[in-house]
Amino acid sequence: MDFIRYAERAAALVNADLPDEEALTGHLADRSWLHASVSPADVPALRSFQTELRAVFEASDVDDVTLVVGSLNDLLASHPVTPMISDHDPANLHMHVTNRASSVAELLIAESLMGLANLVCDLGATRLGICSEPRCDNVFVDTSPNQSRRYCSDRCSSRANVAAFRARQKAAASA
Repeated sequence: MDFIRYAERAAALVNADLPDEEALTGHLADRSWLHASVSPADVPALRSFQTELRAVFEASDVDDVTLVVGSLNDLLASHPVTPMISDHDPANLHMHVTNRASSVAELLIAESLMGLANLVCDLGATRLGICSEPRCDNVFVDTSPNQSRRYCSDRCSSRANVAAFRARQKAAASA
């Protein structure tokens, strides 16, 4: 089981705009085997979960370890996860979050929680953040060695750097 990938998918889920089934299917573009299982009930379940999960990223962003851990534990209690050993490749046994998920929403929630719970245990509770670009409110997972990530994407980082450069140029011209 690649917990970092699951944690990054959790961030992508929080950032996703999911007004309807079509948007959810688009969010799952790289997981075509799930498309046929998407149902109308998945969308409201995931939208509710996005709000709950965003609070975990917000707590981590302000270094509130107790709130991160407490929130994740509450979510794990609300959405029990059933990890299972996968044997689809007998030479490479590994963990999957669940083979018993009754819905796409349940599967995505389980992956998100297992990924984030393991990331918090392995790397620390302050590895989740909210983009520092003022016009963006996306969340991200920081797996950098020195925990230095501040932006959700290269685009936001570039946008912030250009804005700072222009502000310095304007200040220098005014002086």
